[in-house]
Amino acid sequence: MRNRIVGGQPVGLLGYRGTDPVAWCSVAPRDSYRPLGGLDDDERKVWSLVCMFVKREFRGVGLGKELIRAAIQHSRLQGADILEVYPVDPESPSYRFMGFVPTFQELGFKEVGRAGSRRHVMRLDLR
Repeated sequence: MRNRIVGGQPVGLLGYRGTDPVAWCSVAPRDSYRPLGGLDDDERKVWSLVCMFVKREFRGVGLGKELIRAAIQHSRLQGADILEVYPVDPESPSYRFMGFVPTFQELGFKEVGRAGSRRHVMRLDLR
């Protein structure tokens, strides 16, 4: 991770309350991650949001949505054409750190496929 940061490679966003970090998401060009099961798309610049964390005492108040909105804006400003995500259903026993399908649906993401038995592949067109 340190090598990525020092090398100028995007790794994610931090969310703060005052000066305290309380949330984080990993958002970067899709090709900087291992294969995640997304769609092949050689002509458009795809970014991926692959992991989210909100400190326990700040959960349930909309901070996750704000973090996703910030990731959308950040990806757009960096020249991404598409933001791809890999959330799960709320009752999923695993991969919960990737977010939940209803939250991404509310923000305009559309399902385009599946990655394994639990993860959905969803996309938001940023152009």
